[in-house]
Formats: sequence, C-alpha cells, structure tokens
Amino acid sequence: MTYLSDLDISNKHQATIVRSERITPEDVPEVRSIVLSIDPPDFSYHEGQHIGVIVPGPHPFGHDIHFRLYTIANSPKTTPSGPVEIELCVRRCFYIDEFSGEEHLGIASNYLCNLKAGDSLTFTGPYGEAFKLPTDPETNLLMIGSGTGIAPFRAFMQHIHEQQPNWKGQVVLFYGARTGMETLYRNDVKDDLGNYYDQKTFKAFEGLSQRPWMNTDDGLQNVLQDKANDIWELVQDPKTHVYLAGLETTRSNFEEVMQQAAGSKARWRWMTEEMKEQERWSELIYS
Repeated sequence: MTYLSDLDISNKHQATIVRSERITPEDVPEVRSIVLSIDPPDFSYHEGQHIGVIVPGPHPFGHDIHFRLYTIANSPKTTPSGPVEIELCVRRCFYIDEFSGEEHLGIASNYLCNLKAGDSLTFTGPYGEAFKLPTDPETNLLMIGSGTGIAPFRAFMQHIHEQQPNWKGQVVLFYGARTGMETLYRNDVKDDLGNYYDQKTFKAFEGLSQRPWMNTDDGLQNVLQDKANDIWELVQDPKTHVYLAGLETTRSNFEEVMQQAAGSKARWRWMTEEMKEQERWSELIYS
C-alpha cells in the first residue's frame, strides 16, 4: 500500500482550469467534471494514473499545504501545438466529526469544486503504475467500481473507443450508485459513456441501491450476485484482467460474491493470488 506521505511532491506543475461543470443533478450530491490545461506540453501520463492536488494553506494543525490524489478520468490527448488536458471527476465532500458531531468541508474537494475557468492550481505527479490498460487487444477487462471510482474506467473506455476500436477482448463494467441520477457520466446531465455502447464487446451493468438514503454499495453487490456465474467464468480465463476502483466496500462486496461463486474463501484467495502474481489484478481503493 502506498501512503500519501511516501509520495514525492517536489516536482510541481501548474495547470489552468479550462472548465468545471456539474455532472449530477441539483437534488443529489454534487460531482463535477473539472478539465485542466497543463503547460508545458511534454507532461505525459497514461490511463489509470492520478495526480496530487496541492491546496495552499494555512491549514489546521499548522500544515502549510493540503495534499490529495485524484484519478485522471480521460485518456491522453494533445493538440498539435497546444497543452495537455486532463479531466478530474470530483465529488464535493463533507464529513462529520465523530466527537463533536459538527459537519466539516472536505478541504481538497471543496477547493477544486470552487475553482472557476481561468483559475490556476498546483499539482504533482502523475503517480501509479499498477492500474494500467494492457496493450494486447485480446485482453478481457473486468472493471468493478462505485462513485467517482468510475474515473479510470472512463479513461480506459475512451482509449479503446478512440484509439483501439478493434479491441477483441470483452470489456465488462459493473458500476454501483445510490440512484440513477448519481450514475456518473450516465445520467440526464452527462451521458458520454453512452458513446461506448456501440462496441460489440462492451457490456455495462449498473447496480442501484435499494436503500438510497444510506451510504451503501448494496446495489453493486446485488448486480454482482446476479452475474456471479458469468464473472466467475470470466476470471478463470487467463486473458482476463480485473480492476477494482472505489470505496473499500467495493472490494469487500466483490470478494464476498466471488467467494460464494468459487465455492470457498480458500479457492477465491488462491485465484486472486494467482492473478496478482500474473499482474492481472489491480486495485484503486480509497477511504
């Protein structure tokens, strides 16, 4: 596991906000698509990587800066002579102090969501080599995500759609959200994931919570259970790569379903260890 304190933040970059748009309706939690323009144009990254956003201080407890990682939600593109543009998928976060019961703003998410076109920010990176799209077009991709964990998968699908349209392997996405309006890039406000549904090998399954008033992943777990046998068959294919992105419950729900499909915890543990050894298992889990 990599900790924020282990990351090198000495190599800083400057970016300008190109646009910031809300991609969820007004009556559900706010999530924004934020596009950054980076100069110089020699900045490079690949799908599945993230950047570290630096929020200038002062901050509580005497910290000069506040640092948080955000996964890039688009595949690399450069105009012939222009800057690199990257897109972030950011949920405006709040948290409750467990001792006082007071609500506090998430520092980095609110900082980003408040930025306007033309504003600048400082970031570091990119980071992350494990969450990488295979080069072999025969590879099957099994993607399990929830919430803003959709970001790296959107970049994967965008890359396949635009740069490898003859991808032969299966591309299967399981995505969980509390309600239909909270399915990111797949609602009435923003629906660009629909662009990728013309891929013959692409399948997407959405799991909506039966208890939307609670912060649970039960919708994702239910759709995984419905397709458990198909998933089990897919993961046994040596050409299948598995990707998990989202909250810790995303991983625990997937493991619970697959332990049942495998017949035992021991058999599923052996399967996951084999996939990890073969570099066919990747996780991007956040708290």
